[in-house]
Amino acid sequence: MTELSAEHFVEREQDAEATEAKPRAQRRMAPIVPAQNIAGRALVLVIAIMTFLSCLTFGAVTLVRDTASVWENQISREATIQIKPVDGLDMEAALTQASQIAGEFPGVKATRIIDREATARLLEPWLGSGLNIDELPVPRLIIVTIDENSPPDFAAIRAAITPKLPSASLDDHRTWVDRLGAMARTTVTIGIAVLALMLSATVLTVVFATRGAMAGNGHIIEVLHFVGAEARFIAREFRRHFLVTGMKGAAAGGAAAVLVFIVFSWWSSRNMATPQADQATALFGNFAIGSAGYLGVVLMVLVIGGLTAATSHATVVAYLSDIDVRQPDAG
Repeated sequence: MTELSAEHFVEREQDAEATEAKPRAQRRMAPIVPAQNIAGRALVLVIAIMTFLSCLTFGAVTLVRDTASVWENQISREATIQIKPVDGLDMEAALTQASQIAGEFPGVKATRIIDREATARLLEPWLGSGLNIDELPVPRLIIVTIDENSPPDFAAIRAAITPKLPSASLDDHRTWVDRLGAMARTTVTIGIAVLALMLSATVLTVVFATRGAMAGNGHIIEVLHFVGAEARFIAREFRRHFLVTGMKGAAAGGAAAVLVFIVFSWWSSRNMATPQADQATALFGNFAIGSAGYLGVVLMVLVIGGLTAATSHATVVAYLSDIDVRQPDAG
């Protein structure tokens, strides 16, 4: 009887130990920073919005820069000779003479006289159709195609044409090219400044979010720090958490920006014949940012994700350093 009671007691004790060991084995280590909370979701949304705006700014700057480059190349390939009608001037003979003089200079590839029909079409939006050029004092134009690699001496061309045709003038479009270049540089500078402000706002947002997360888990962090947990371990936990958070938000914002550019490119290609699309295409091209633009969006996502992790790491290290400074006073 005594032996049975002892065996029964031992069995019950083993069952109790097994029961206690089971939940202990199933218990998981809780992370220092909660994986999902309201602040974390809000931070993902904020980073997504900032990344979306940053990618739009980068894409807009890319569009303006590429379009300005196309304009500049088109303008720099041509010059214009304008002949104003005066009393006693044979316009057709003057056009032929000016075209021949300009064509003799090295660096001039070809000359083309704009005929009456083409001139009337140029004035049709303002003066209507059925216009008789001979009844109006309308200047006539000659398009001079020049060699971009070896442009002609425009001053020499002017000096050769003006004495023979006083009403003729040569426009090499240098003023427009300079203005266009200045506009493109100004736009790129403004875009970079706006991009820097957005990245600064993202950094400040991450700093405040990290401090908020540390304030909510401050007692745990201080206990871990005081019992010997290395600052690198604690900072690594925060860096990992905010890297995942930053990459989620940045990827969502970058994908939304790419979708916007694809939609605008599709819209401009489907509405090529409308006046609205023609104006938009003239100003911004076909809204295609190209492979360089999409690569820039990917780099922007990676930069913002890495910047989020680096900012949280620096904030945690500064917080732990402050604890070390205050520790003697606390003790």
